[in-house]
Amino acid sequence: MRGMTFAFILWFVFTSCETPEKKGATPRTLQREEAEKLITLPMSCLDKKYPYKLGQVLGDSSELKTPQELHPIFYGCFDWHSAVHGYWSIVKLMSSFSGLSQEKEARELLAKNITPENVAQELAYFQPEHNRSFERTYGWAWYLKLVTELHQWDDSQARDLQDILQPLTDHLVASYLDFLPKLVYPIRSGEHPNTAFGLTFAFDYAVAVGDQELKSLIEKRTRELFEKDQGYSLAWEPSGFDFLSPGFEEIVLMLRVLPKEEFMPWLGRFLPELKSSDFDLAPGQVGDRTDGKLVHLDGLNFSRAWVLFQLAKKYPDELGHLVQVANDHIAYSYPNLIGDSYEGGHWLGSFAIYALSQ
Repeated sequence: MRGMTFAFILWFVFTSCETPEKKGATPRTLQREEAEKLITLPMSCLDKKYPYKLGQVLGDSSELKTPQELHPIFYGCFDWHSAVHGYWSIVKLMSSFSGLSQEKEARELLAKNITPENVAQELAYFQPEHNRSFERTYGWAWYLKLVTELHQWDDSQARDLQDILQPLTDHLVASYLDFLPKLVYPIRSGEHPNTAFGLTFAFDYAVAVGDQELKSLIEKRTRELFEKDQGYSLAWEPSGFDFLSPGFEEIVLMLRVLPKEEFMPWLGRFLPELKSSDFDLAPGQVGDRTDGKLVHLDGLNFSRAWVLFQLAKKYPDELGHLVQVANDHIAYSYPNLIGDSYEGGHWLGSFAIYALSQ
Protein backbone atom coordinates (compact mmCIF):
# COMPACT_ATOMS: atom_id res chain seq x y z
CA MET A 1 0.00 0.00 0.00
CA ARG A 2 2.82 2.41 0.80
CA GLY A 3 4.35 1.67 -2.62
CA MET A 4 1.05 2.51 -4.28
CA THR A 5 0.79 5.75 -2.35
CA PHE A 6 4.31 6.78 -3.33
CA ALA A 7 3.54 5.93 -6.96
CA PHE A 8 0.38 8.08 -6.87
CA ILE A 9 2.31 11.04 -5.42
CA LEU A 10 4.94 10.79 -8.16
CA TRP A 11 2.25 10.49 -10.82
CA PHE A 12 0.50 13.59 -9.46
CA VAL A 13 3.75 15.58 -9.40
CA PHE A 14 4.61 14.59 -12.97
CA THR A 15 1.20 15.20 -14.46
CA SER A 16 0.55 18.44 -12.60
CA CYS A 17 3.87 19.85 -13.84
CA GLU A 18 3.30 18.98 -17.49
CA THR A 19 2.82 21.82 -19.91
CA PRO A 20 0.91 21.63 -23.18
CA GLU A 21 3.53 23.84 -24.78
CA LYS A 22 6.33 21.65 -26.11
CA LYS A 23 8.68 24.47 -26.97
CA GLY A 24 10.85 25.39 -24.00
CA ALA A 25 9.94 22.36 -21.90
CA THR A 26 12.48 21.60 -19.19
CA PRO A 27 14.05 18.13 -19.41
CA ARG A 28 13.15 15.81 -16.56
CA THR A 29 16.35 15.21 -14.57
CA LEU A 30 17.40 13.00 -11.70
CA GLN A 31 17.22 14.50 -8.22
CA ARG A 32 19.19 13.43 -5.16
CA GLU A 33 16.12 12.22 -3.26
CA GLU A 34 15.29 9.98 -6.21
CA ALA A 35 18.86 8.70 -6.39
CA GLU A 36 18.52 7.61 -2.76
CA LYS A 37 15.49 5.53 -3.71
CA LEU A 38 16.74 4.23 -7.05
CA ILE A 39 20.00 2.88 -5.64
CA THR A 40 17.95 0.51 -3.47
CA LEU A 41 16.83 -1.36 -6.62
CA PRO A 42 20.24 -2.73 -7.71
CA MET A 43 21.42 -3.02 -4.11
CA SER A 44 18.50 -5.31 -3.38
CA CYS A 45 19.17 -7.67 -6.27
CA LEU A 46 22.91 -7.80 -7.02
CA ASP A 47 23.36 -10.38 -4.25
CA LYS A 48 19.97 -12.04 -4.92
CA LYS A 49 20.85 -15.47 -6.31
CA TYR A 50 17.42 -16.65 -7.43
CA PRO A 51 15.37 -16.51 -9.57
CA TYR A 52 18.07 -16.46 -12.26
CA LYS A 53 18.00 -17.05 -16.02
CA LEU A 54 21.29 -18.55 -17.20
CA GLY A 55 20.99 -18.42 -20.97
CA GLN A 56 23.65 -21.12 -20.97
CA VAL A 57 24.76 -23.49 -23.72
CA LEU A 58 26.18 -26.64 -22.17
CA GLY A 59 29.29 -28.26 -23.59
CA ASP A 60 29.02 -31.22 -21.25
CA SER A 61 27.68 -32.10 -17.81
CA SER A 62 30.70 -30.61 -16.02
CA GLU A 63 29.35 -27.15 -16.87
CA LEU A 64 26.20 -27.67 -14.80
CA LYS A 65 26.91 -25.25 -11.97
CA THR A 66 25.09 -22.63 -9.93
CA PRO A 67 24.82 -19.10 -11.32
CA GLN A 68 27.27 -17.81 -8.68
CA GLU A 69 29.84 -20.46 -9.60
CA LEU A 70 29.56 -19.58 -13.27
CA HIS A 71 29.29 -15.81 -12.77
CA PRO A 72 30.78 -14.82 -9.41
CA ILE A 73 30.33 -11.12 -10.20
CA PHE A 74 27.18 -11.03 -12.32
CA TYR A 75 25.05 -13.68 -10.59
CA GLY A 76 22.25 -11.45 -9.26
CA CYS A 77 19.36 -9.43 -10.68
CA PHE A 78 17.83 -12.36 -12.58
CA ASP A 79 20.38 -12.56 -15.44
CA TRP A 80 23.90 -11.59 -16.47
CA HIS A 81 23.14 -8.40 -18.35
CA SER A 82 20.74 -7.10 -15.69
CA ALA A 83 23.45 -7.64 -13.07
CA VAL A 84 25.88 -5.72 -15.27
CA HIS A 85 23.64 -2.69 -15.57
CA GLY A 86 22.79 -3.03 -11.89
CA TYR A 87 26.48 -2.41 -11.14
CA TRP A 88 26.45 0.43 -13.65
CA SER A 89 23.49 1.95 -11.80
CA ILE A 90 25.20 2.10 -8.42
CA VAL A 91 28.41 3.45 -9.95
CA LYS A 92 26.47 6.07 -11.92
CA LEU A 93 24.49 7.17 -8.87
CA MET A 94 27.53 7.34 -6.59
CA SER A 95 29.53 9.28 -9.15
CA SER A 96 26.64 11.71 -9.63
CA PHE A 97 25.69 12.18 -5.96
CA SER A 98 28.40 11.88 -3.33
CA GLY A 99 27.51 10.67 0.14
CA LEU A 100 24.41 8.63 -0.66
CA SER A 101 23.08 6.83 2.39
CA GLN A 102 23.96 3.41 0.91
CA GLU A 103 27.35 4.40 -0.46
CA LYS A 104 29.30 2.45 2.17
CA GLU A 105 27.34 -0.74 1.49
CA ALA A 106 27.63 -0.20 -2.26
CA ARG A 107 31.40 0.22 -2.12
CA GLU A 108 31.69 -2.91 0.01
CA LEU A 109 29.63 -4.86 -2.53
CA LEU A 110 31.84 -3.69 -5.38
CA ALA A 111 34.99 -4.63 -3.50
CA LYS A 112 33.62 -8.02 -2.46
CA ASN A 113 32.46 -9.15 -5.88
CA ILE A 114 34.83 -7.47 -8.35
CA THR A 115 38.09 -9.25 -7.61
CA PRO A 116 40.83 -10.61 -9.94
CA GLU A 117 39.74 -14.17 -9.16
CA ASN A 118 36.10 -13.47 -9.99
CA VAL A 119 37.01 -11.63 -13.19
CA ALA A 120 39.08 -14.64 -14.25
CA GLN A 121 36.07 -16.91 -13.75
CA GLU A 122 33.77 -14.54 -15.65
CA LEU A 123 36.30 -14.49 -18.49
CA ALA A 124 36.63 -18.27 -18.48
CA TYR A 125 32.90 -18.58 -19.18
CA PHE A 126 33.40 -16.92 -22.57
CA GLN A 127 36.27 -19.18 -23.64
CA PRO A 128 34.49 -22.34 -24.87
CA GLU A 129 33.40 -22.10 -28.50
CA HIS A 130 29.73 -22.54 -27.58
CA ASN A 131 29.75 -19.52 -25.23
CA ARG A 132 31.68 -16.98 -27.30
CA SER A 133 28.48 -15.29 -28.42
CA PHE A 134 27.07 -15.16 -24.88
CA GLU A 135 25.29 -11.81 -24.31
CA ARG A 136 26.18 -10.55 -27.80
CA THR A 137 25.85 -7.58 -28.02
CA TYR A 138 23.41 -6.32 -25.36
CA GLY A 139 25.37 -7.57 -22.36
CA TRP A 140 28.65 -6.56 -23.99
CA ALA A 141 27.32 -3.04 -24.48
CA TRP A 142 26.16 -2.63 -20.89
CA TYR A 143 29.47 -4.02 -19.66
CA LEU A 144 31.37 -1.38 -21.64
CA LYS A 145 28.96 1.25 -20.26
CA LEU A 146 29.92 0.11 -16.75
CA VAL A 147 33.62 0.39 -17.58
CA THR A 148 33.03 3.80 -19.17
CA GLU A 149 31.39 5.04 -15.98
CA LEU A 150 34.28 3.74 -13.87
CA HIS A 151 36.74 5.40 -16.25
CA GLN A 152 35.00 8.78 -16.02
CA TRP A 153 34.55 8.73 -12.23
CA ASP A 154 37.33 10.57 -10.43
CA ASP A 155 37.57 8.05 -7.60
CA SER A 156 40.37 5.78 -6.38
CA GLN A 157 38.13 2.71 -6.04
CA ALA A 158 36.86 3.26 -9.57
CA ARG A 159 40.46 3.22 -10.86
CA ASP A 160 41.12 -0.04 -9.02
CA LEU A 161 37.94 -1.68 -10.29
CA GLN A 162 38.62 -0.62 -13.88
CA ASP A 163 42.07 -2.19 -13.66
CA ILE A 164 40.70 -5.40 -12.15
CA LEU A 165 38.06 -5.68 -14.90
CA GLN A 166 40.57 -5.02 -17.69
CA PRO A 167 41.03 -8.66 -18.80
CA LEU A 168 37.29 -9.07 -19.36
CA THR A 169 37.13 -5.63 -20.98
CA ASP A 170 39.90 -6.57 -23.41
CA HIS A 171 38.09 -9.79 -24.30
CA LEU A 172 34.76 -8.09 -25.04
CA VAL A 173 36.41 -5.33 -27.08
CA ALA A 174 38.18 -8.03 -29.09
CA SER A 175 34.83 -9.79 -29.48
CA TYR A 176 33.34 -6.64 -31.00
CA LEU A 177 36.30 -6.29 -33.36
CA ASP A 178 35.90 -9.89 -34.45
CA PHE A 179 32.11 -9.88 -34.80
CA LEU A 180 31.28 -6.53 -36.42
CA PRO A 181 33.03 -7.13 -39.78
CA LYS A 182 31.04 -10.38 -40.16
CA LEU A 183 27.62 -8.80 -39.61
CA VAL A 184 26.09 -8.48 -43.06
CA TYR A 185 22.68 -7.15 -41.94
CA PRO A 186 21.75 -5.15 -38.84
CA ILE A 187 19.44 -6.69 -36.25
CA ARG A 188 16.45 -4.38 -35.92
CA SER A 189 14.89 -5.94 -32.84
CA GLY A 190 13.21 -4.07 -30.01
CA GLU A 191 14.92 -6.40 -27.55
CA HIS A 192 18.44 -7.51 -26.62
CA PRO A 193 20.03 -8.25 -30.02
CA ASN A 194 19.43 -4.73 -31.42
CA THR A 195 22.54 -3.79 -33.36
CA ALA A 196 22.24 -0.02 -33.04
CA PHE A 197 21.97 -0.19 -29.24
CA GLY A 198 24.95 -2.51 -29.03
CA LEU A 199 27.04 -0.13 -31.13
CA THR A 200 26.00 3.05 -29.31
CA PHE A 201 27.30 2.11 -25.87
CA ALA A 202 30.42 0.54 -27.39
CA PHE A 203 31.04 3.77 -29.30
CA ASP A 204 30.73 5.80 -26.09
CA TYR A 205 33.31 3.50 -24.48
CA ALA A 206 35.70 3.84 -27.40
CA VAL A 207 35.48 7.64 -27.28
CA ALA A 208 35.89 7.75 -23.49
CA VAL A 209 39.01 5.56 -23.33
CA GLY A 210 40.48 6.63 -26.67
CA ASP A 211 40.17 3.26 -28.43
CA GLN A 212 40.54 4.48 -32.00
CA GLU A 213 40.38 1.02 -33.57
CA LEU A 214 36.99 0.24 -32.05
CA LYS A 215 35.67 3.74 -32.70
CA SER A 216 36.68 3.67 -36.37
CA LEU A 217 35.18 0.24 -36.91
CA ILE A 218 31.87 1.29 -35.36
CA GLU A 219 31.78 4.43 -37.51
CA LYS A 220 32.45 2.37 -40.63
CA ARG A 221 29.88 -0.32 -39.85
CA THR A 222 27.26 2.25 -38.79
CA ARG A 223 27.47 3.97 -42.14
CA GLU A 224 27.41 0.67 -44.03
CA LEU A 225 24.45 -0.73 -42.11
CA PHE A 226 22.25 2.33 -41.63
CA GLU A 227 23.19 5.30 -43.81
CA LYS A 228 20.92 4.35 -46.71
CA ASP A 229 17.85 3.77 -44.52
CA GLN A 230 14.84 5.97 -45.21
CA GLY A 231 11.08 6.13 -44.77
CA TYR A 232 10.91 4.62 -41.29
CA SER A 233 7.38 4.39 -39.88
CA LEU A 234 6.66 4.70 -36.16
CA ALA A 235 3.37 2.94 -36.91
CA TRP A 236 5.46 -0.25 -36.84
CA GLU A 237 6.22 0.34 -33.17
CA PRO A 238 5.99 -0.90 -30.56
CA SER A 239 5.96 -4.65 -30.73
CA GLY A 240 4.49 -6.37 -27.69
CA PHE A 241 7.75 -7.02 -25.82
CA ASP A 242 9.88 -4.05 -26.95
CA PHE A 243 12.11 -2.25 -24.49
CA LEU A 244 14.03 -0.51 -27.27
CA SER A 245 12.73 1.43 -30.24
CA PRO A 246 14.48 0.07 -33.35
CA GLY A 247 14.01 3.38 -35.11
CA PHE A 248 15.09 5.61 -32.24
CA GLU A 249 18.13 3.48 -31.39
CA GLU A 250 19.28 3.80 -34.98
CA ILE A 251 18.79 7.56 -34.82
CA VAL A 252 20.81 8.01 -31.64
CA LEU A 253 23.66 5.94 -33.08
CA MET A 254 23.69 8.07 -36.24
CA LEU A 255 23.60 11.15 -34.00
CA ARG A 256 27.01 10.07 -32.67
CA VAL A 257 28.57 9.12 -35.97
CA LEU A 258 27.33 11.75 -38.43
CA PRO A 259 28.23 15.46 -38.32
CA LYS A 260 25.31 17.88 -38.38
CA GLU A 261 25.57 18.59 -42.10
CA GLU A 262 25.02 14.86 -42.71
CA PHE A 263 22.80 13.97 -39.78
CA MET A 264 19.99 16.46 -40.38
CA PRO A 265 19.47 15.48 -44.04
CA TRP A 266 19.66 11.81 -43.05
CA LEU A 267 17.04 12.34 -40.32
CA GLY A 268 14.86 14.10 -42.88
CA ARG A 269 14.95 11.00 -45.04
CA PHE A 270 14.62 8.50 -42.21
CA LEU A 271 11.99 10.01 -39.89
CA PRO A 272 11.15 13.57 -41.01
CA GLU A 273 8.22 14.02 -38.60
CA LEU A 274 10.68 14.32 -35.70
CA LYS A 275 11.58 17.76 -37.03
CA SER A 276 8.02 19.01 -36.74
CA SER A 277 7.32 21.21 -33.71
CA ASP A 278 3.98 19.45 -33.17
CA PHE A 279 5.48 15.94 -33.19
CA ASP A 280 3.86 13.70 -30.61
CA LEU A 281 4.13 10.05 -29.68
CA ALA A 282 2.10 8.13 -27.11
CA PRO A 283 4.03 6.17 -24.47
CA GLY A 284 3.99 2.39 -24.72
CA GLN A 285 1.16 0.94 -22.64
CA VAL A 286 1.86 -1.84 -20.13
CA GLY A 287 -0.91 -4.41 -19.71
CA ASP A 288 0.53 -6.30 -16.73
CA ARG A 289 3.63 -5.28 -14.78
CA THR A 290 3.93 -8.68 -13.13
CA ASP A 291 4.59 -10.22 -16.55
CA GLY A 292 8.33 -10.15 -17.23
CA LYS A 293 7.84 -9.60 -20.96
CA LEU A 294 4.93 -7.17 -20.96
CA VAL A 295 6.73 -4.88 -18.51
CA HIS A 296 9.34 -4.38 -21.21
CA LEU A 297 7.16 -1.53 -22.48
CA ASP A 298 8.16 0.56 -19.44
CA GLY A 299 11.74 0.10 -20.61
CA LEU A 300 10.71 1.26 -24.07
CA ASN A 301 9.38 4.49 -22.61
CA PHE A 302 12.68 5.17 -20.83
CA SER A 303 14.80 4.27 -23.87
CA ARG A 304 12.69 6.46 -26.15
CA ALA A 305 13.14 9.26 -23.65
CA TRP A 306 16.93 8.95 -23.56
CA VAL A 307 17.06 9.22 -27.35
CA LEU A 308 14.76 12.24 -27.47
CA PHE A 309 16.70 14.01 -24.70
CA GLN A 310 19.97 13.47 -26.54
CA LEU A 311 18.54 14.80 -29.80
CA ALA A 312 17.14 17.89 -28.09
CA LYS A 313 20.36 18.50 -26.19
CA LYS A 314 22.62 18.33 -29.23
CA TYR A 315 20.36 20.29 -31.59
CA PRO A 316 18.09 22.43 -29.35
CA ASP A 317 17.05 24.85 -32.07
CA GLU A 318 15.86 22.15 -34.45
CA LEU A 319 14.81 19.41 -32.03
CA GLY A 320 14.23 21.06 -28.66
CA HIS A 321 10.49 20.38 -28.93
CA LEU A 322 11.20 16.68 -28.33
CA VAL A 323 11.87 17.30 -24.63
CA GLN A 324 8.20 17.29 -23.72
CA VAL A 325 7.61 14.03 -25.57
CA ALA A 326 10.45 12.51 -23.57
CA ASN A 327 9.05 13.89 -20.33
CA ASP A 328 5.65 12.36 -21.14
CA HIS A 329 7.21 8.94 -21.61
CA ILE A 330 9.02 9.15 -18.29
CA ALA A 331 5.88 10.40 -16.55
CA TYR A 332 4.01 7.27 -17.63
CA SER A 333 6.55 4.69 -16.43
CA TYR A 334 8.62 6.28 -13.66
CA PRO A 335 5.98 6.16 -10.89
CA ASN A 336 5.93 2.37 -11.10
CA LEU A 337 9.63 1.83 -10.38
CA ILE A 338 9.57 1.84 -6.60
CA GLY A 339 7.49 -0.98 -5.19
CA ASP A 340 7.23 -2.65 -8.59
CA SER A 341 7.29 -6.43 -8.96
CA TYR A 342 10.67 -8.09 -9.38
CA GLU A 343 9.93 -8.65 -13.09
CA GLY A 344 10.54 -4.94 -13.67
CA GLY A 345 12.37 -3.89 -10.54
CA HIS A 346 15.51 -5.93 -11.25
CA TRP A 347 16.38 -3.88 -14.37
CA LEU A 348 14.12 -0.90 -15.05
CA GLY A 349 15.92 1.36 -12.58
CA SER A 350 18.96 1.32 -14.86
CA PHE A 351 16.87 2.47 -17.80
CA ALA A 352 15.32 5.27 -15.76
CA ILE A 353 18.69 6.42 -14.44
CA TYR A 354 20.19 6.51 -17.92
CA ALA A 355 17.20 8.41 -19.33
CA LEU A 356 17.23 10.99 -16.53
CA SER A 357 21.00 11.48 -16.86
CA GLN A 358 20.65 12.63 -20.48
